[in-house]
Amino acid sequence: MKVNDLYTTAHLFVAAVRVLDDQDGAPPALEAICRLLNYSDEKGSYLLNRLKELGIVDIVKSGFNDRIVVANHLAIEDLPRDAEESRLEQELKKFKQGKNVMEEKVASIKAQQDQKKQDLFAEIEKKLKKKMEKK
Repeated sequence: MKVNDLYTTAHLFVAAVRVLDDQDGAPPALEAICRLLNYSDEKGSYLLNRLKELGIVDIVKSGFNDRIVVANHLAIEDLPRDAEESRLEQELKKFKQGKNVMEEKVASIKAQQDQKKQDLFAEIEKKLKKKMEKK
């Protein structure tokens, strides 16, 4: 089961910080957390910044590498539990809806053109029949 809401992800991130802190005896670096959770460095950095803004984790500056510590784990409970829809997903939905509308318009125009063709052929056929009857 893979849930991508911020609530669940924050719990995973904080748990990884605690597990690595316990294993190594020191607060972990972001790279170690990303490796444990199988996250890209970009995703890990995004989550770190987001959780730092929310006061859930904090960064301790050290000589070699920045280390991550849990600041206020109770703040996770204030996060929404529903899956967040990213802006990309929202824009993709808008695009698909717009595409569907355009496809409907195209289908409507094609239907009108087909009807016009049928009417034109019917009119030509009537004229030909009238000419044939006159002869």
